[in-house]
Formats: sequence, structure tokens, C-alpha cells
Amino acid sequence: MKVAIHQGPFAELPDAVAASGADLVVAAEMITTGYHIGARTHELAEPADGPTAARMSALAGETGVALAYGYPELDGGDVYNSVQLVDAAGHRLANYRKTHLFGDLDRAWFTPGGEAVVQADLDGVRVGLLICYDVEFPELVRAHALAGTELLVVPTALMSPYHLVADTLVPARAYESQLFVAYANRCDTEQELTYCGRSCVVAPTGDVLARAGAGPELITAEVTRAALVASRLENTHLADRRPDLYRGTTA
Repeated sequence: MKVAIHQGPFAELPDAVAASGADLVVAAEMITTGYHIGARTHELAEPADGPTAARMSALAGETGVALAYGYPELDGGDVYNSVQLVDAAGHRLANYRKTHLFGDLDRAWFTPGGEAVVQADLDGVRVGLLICYDVEFPELVRAHALAGTELLVVPTALMSPYHLVADTLVPARAYESQLFVAYANRCDTEQELTYCGRSCVVAPTGDVLARAGAGPELITAEVTRAALVASRLENTHLADRRPDLYRGTTA
């Protein structure tokens, strides 16, 4: 599977998808509306099957490229920070609601999701979904690995000065839990926040297969099951676990 990350504005997503030559394009957290937008979050929130979802499904169907994108999801009286996965035919495959809310930026406007592991099969690859701060919790990434996730897709809105997350933590998560990670960041500025870019696709070996800089960019990388199997044979963290020793340590 060829995976691309669109690190750039929502308005440029259709052109990026068409030019990507990818099987899957991943876009940033809340790319459809902006992330640090205050009360407009609730004004712009839509159901998972709303007008924006229809536009994204149409884009996927027209280009033959699967999409993962972040948006504010309206469900009843609640708004969630969500990511939706759409296949190349435009069918909605999975929708994940951010479970670990980041400070007042998230808690003021969003309800936390209640499902830790959300997955779907895409072109024979088991794809799992997380959002931004979620990936900073090793328990959550490990839960994905144990549930069979092979490619972990993480739309994010990582701001300066937290480059460490993109540069060090994300490769560590890929290595310690032996899966591919596609980490798609923003690179714009909203109010006092400057997003640092540095989106990446990381192999289960911890090797960075593709890395963006600080500005708008489209990056691509190949994700293969053969590479995953080879890495897990050499780096046996999952097989060598001793869950009997860990009981009570995650509470």
C-alpha cells in the first residue's frame, strides 16, 4: 500500500489527493474546519454522514484514493474530535472519536470518545485510528498492536515547541509496538498556536520512511505486510511480553 500524507490546507486536499498516486491519503486533525477555533467548533460540527462526509466520499470515489481526515463530529448534543476513514470507492469504513483530550483546547469543546481501538480493513491492511495526543499514551498504541492493527493512522495538530513528539516519540511507538504509523500534522498558525509540521510515515523498525518539513508538503511511503512480518521476526517485543507481570500496572 502506498500511503501519502497531505500536510497542508483543506482547500488544497483535492489536488493533493489527485496528484498523490497513493492508495491512502491521510490529512490532519480537524483539517475540515481548523482546530483552535473556539466556539466555531460547535457551529461547524457535522454528523459522521453529513455534508463534509459526502464531499470526502465523492473525492475518494472520483480519484480512486482512500482518505482519512479529521473533523468535528456532531452526535446529538455532543461534539467529538473525530477522524473518518473512507475507502477508494467512497464508502465510510470507520470513525474514531479522540479518547485522550489535550488540555483546555480539547476539553472546552469536545466530549471524549469511549472506544479505544477502532479499525477497518483497507486493501488487505488492518488500519487503526488515533488522533494527536492519543499516540502519546503507549498503552493505547499497544492495544492497537495486540488487536491486529498493522498501520496506525494519526491525524494530529502538534504545535511548537513539541517537535519531540513527531521526531522521537512517534518512531518509538512504531518500534515498541511493531506497526507502521502515519502521523499527519498541520503546518499553519491559529491564534497563538504555530503547528510544527514534521508529518511522517514510520516503519515498525523505527525507521522514518518519509518526513515532511515545516511547510505545506505531500509525502509518500510504501507500507507492506512483508516488511511488518520481517520486523516482528527480528524485533520480538510483542511475542516476548509477559502480561502476568503487568497486571495492575496500568490502572
